[in-house]
Amino acid sequence: MIQLRAKHATDRQVLTWAADIRALTRDAGCLFFVNDRFDLALAAGADGVHLGQEDLPPALVPVEVRDRLMIGRSTHTGEQALASCDEPVDYVAFGPVFGTESKQSAYSARGPALLEEVVGLVRPRPVFAIGGVDEARCRESVRVGAAGVAVISAVAAADDPERAVRRLVAALRESGAS
Repeated sequence: MIQLRAKHATDRQVLTWAADIRALTRDAGCLFFVNDRFDLALAAGADGVHLGQEDLPPALVPVEVRDRLMIGRSTHTGEQALASCDEPVDYVAFGPVFGTESKQSAYSARGPALLEEVVGLVRPRPVFAIGGVDEARCRESVRVGAAGVAVISAVAAADDPERAVRRLVAALRESGAS
């Protein structure tokens, strides 16, 4: 899955980028999500929207939209993860599991033990580890039950982003990620 996260871009710019990303993800058979905004996700023809704790609550996304878009939810505590069980979401992202400098967070690294606890709290919904995930941490996250991982710097800061993605995908497959 590829997610377009453009917190400071105009709607027009997001839709321009989204059109290019949608074409690439469609050709690759990959899911495409837009961060924060279900309206832009719909306009972009995305497969889903990812909503943070400060975004529109998933329950306020119109039912007909929820039928068209998958919805993901960011969580940072066990309480938030447990609350997501009462929300119309398809998956939960949890973190930062490890320390990260990719984006600001009011939360310190949560650690693999809390990730494992959250996996149990929201089961059967899939949980994706976010924050400071690299190849080794990818394996560790899956080992404690994460269905997958979300990465920024492991790819964006890599000397060879394509190679970094291939290594992450291999690590996920070898670890048995769903």
